[in-house]
Amino acid sequence: MAVLAAVPAVVAVAVDAAAGREHLMPVISIRDLVKTYHVGEVTVRALRGADIDVEAGEFVAVTGPSGSGKSTLMHILGCLDRPTSGTYILDGKDVSRMSKDDLALIRNRKIGFVFQGFNLLSRTTALDNVELPMLYNGAEKLKAAERHKRAMEALTAVGLGERFHHFPNQLSGGQQQRVAIARALVTRPTILLADEPTGNLDTRTSIEVMDIFQRLNVERGITVLLITHEMDIAEYGTRLVRFRDGKIQLDQKIAHRRDAAKELAALPPPEPDVPVPSDDVPAEHLGGVV
Repeated sequence: MAVLAAVPAVVAVAVDAAAGREHLMPVISIRDLVKTYHVGEVTVRALRGADIDVEAGEFVAVTGPSGSGKSTLMHILGCLDRPTSGTYILDGKDVSRMSKDDLALIRNRKIGFVFQGFNLLSRTTALDNVELPMLYNGAEKLKAAERHKRAMEALTAVGLGERFHHFPNQLSGGQQQRVAIARALVTRPTILLADEPTGNLDTRTSIEVMDIFQRLNVERGITVLLITHEMDIAEYGTRLVRFRDGKIQLDQKIAHRRDAAKELAALPPPEPDVPVPSDDVPAEHLGGVV
């Protein structure tokens, strides 16, 4: 697999006047975040006052049982939804009350999404799937040649440079997830949000996907927030945040981080890839678009 090109990480720095030291400003900061849904006559409190800071370059694994609030948190952090109350500061800007149009611009410029279900267009090649987010980026009109170049770079970065012309049904599940990761990368985001990205994958393929995330985090300085039910997958991160009943129950550094590259090197050779079916999905479910 190709080595990811190094991109200088841009981080905010503040000066501690008392100590005379520099320290990183959080790229994500939420305070007393509350999200309430009304389903008929039932009120669902998905988030009940969450507080968290994430510094640029962190790899945060968010875990918790179903209904604990972790996916709701990701939707808010990804600017797909707005909180009922509380504040969300992204790169120094309060996005808690931004309009839908402003949130769409933030999503397309700063955030890449990777979902469990791949969400690829089945009648579209890997290259065209990866180019899609750039077609929705109204702020940056790219010519076809530049879109093609960026898409090829993203596919090469995830090891699929030679399969750019394949359709999803000609790719294995792991390869489809790599296409989804490339699509999330093509707009050059500083943050990647991944919701159960290994949920549909076998053990080896899951490790391969986590190797890509770890390299993106280490080599490009991309901030990664990973939602997962699986503790063994969470251990690839640098920090563990556990949700329960809409609140953060645990927030700690991961003492013994798993190294996906070393684990892959110790595994026997992989079996041949088997293509899996892929269905068309609406554009709003594509990583990094709309």
